[in-house]
Amino acid sequence: MTAGTARTTPGGRPPVVVLLGGPSAEHDVSIVSGTAIAAALAEEGHPVEQVLIDLDGRWWWLPPVHRREDRPAAAYDDPVALGAEGPLTVGAAIDRLAATRPAPVVAIALHGPFGEDGTVQALLEAAGLAYTGSGVAASAIGMDKTLFKRICRGIGLPVVDWREVSAARWGSDPAAVRDELESFAAGSGETRLMVKPARLGSSVGMTLVHDSSELDGALDTAFRHDTLALVETYVPGARDLEVAIIGDARGPLELYGPGEIVSGHEFYDFAAKYTAGLSETSTRAEVSDRERATILKIARDAYRAIGGEGFARVDFLVAGETILLSEINTIPGFTPISLFPTMPADGGYTFGAVCSRIVDLAVARHEARAGRRLTPADLPR
Repeated sequence: MTAGTARTTPGGRPPVVVLLGGPSAEHDVSIVSGTAIAAALAEEGHPVEQVLIDLDGRWWWLPPVHRREDRPAAAYDDPVALGAEGPLTVGAAIDRLAATRPAPVVAIALHGPFGEDGTVQALLEAAGLAYTGSGVAASAIGMDKTLFKRICRGIGLPVVDWREVSAARWGSDPAAVRDELESFAAGSGETRLMVKPARLGSSVGMTLVHDSSELDGALDTAFRHDTLALVETYVPGARDLEVAIIGDARGPLELYGPGEIVSGHEFYDFAAKYTAGLSETSTRAEVSDRERATILKIARDAYRAIGGEGFARVDFLVAGETILLSEINTIPGFTPISLFPTMPADGGYTFGAVCSRIVDLAVARHEARAGRRLTPADLPR
């Protein structure tokens, strides 16, 4: 049996190791998503282990019977108190996963850098392990909002206009950056700007700038999380719509939604996203059939453009008849208020069935790649 070859247990379901936490500002959101996924997969009949990655990048195996229940995310700051085994370095942890029999599918529930940007995907690829979601390239592009926008604009998809600012340039010539961004805002006819880290999610480090007096603070906030900031034109009166995608190139894509979010704050910031009852969501937005068809086509085109696999959420801003692609999330949230795992109910999916389907797609992709090992005879000698 080769390392990383997925095998089912006597019950017929492949064992799964869920990665949660991670060395990212989205650590706490990942804990909520990861523990929810683990519980759902266990109910679906999968043998499940949960591995907590702490803020220092150390890996901890949680007890087999662990459930989050009503624990706050902060409880996971002390893995020892939870009965976790560890810590292991990333290398030792990957070796442990690769040596496990039967070989597990790794369900990546890590949001943000390291977990969503292709880094952990590359580690798992190198170890020959099956894992959920997109591969290295698609994950990296999906995480980097600037790369994603460049690709989508290049193939003619409508995106929110933007500028990019590096921390190095902001540090060396802030006056020039201010002038450029003020001209950018004036040219759009809308003085407000959205400033955010280019490679982070969950609205962490994101600021709505109302006028130039707020620009410095917004950029400083973004640069606390990334070395690259994305500055977008604000779209007044826009609705926040989302599409869920399940599938890959080996079969037809399943698209659900669009769903809609009505933020309880001025924009859909971190608190509006994760404070229960603050915002309202609907799995079926009130849009015309033509608008729905257009939104789903753009979502499908964006997903295919980056080489998305397994699943993703695609976000839109819709103002009147204007439909703008905002971003893609290759590991969307699986929290109790997340739209991604609930929109597929239109296709007959439960939360657990969505999780199990994503695992099945990971197994299918892994098996399709398993026979592609080179021998000396394959080399151009």
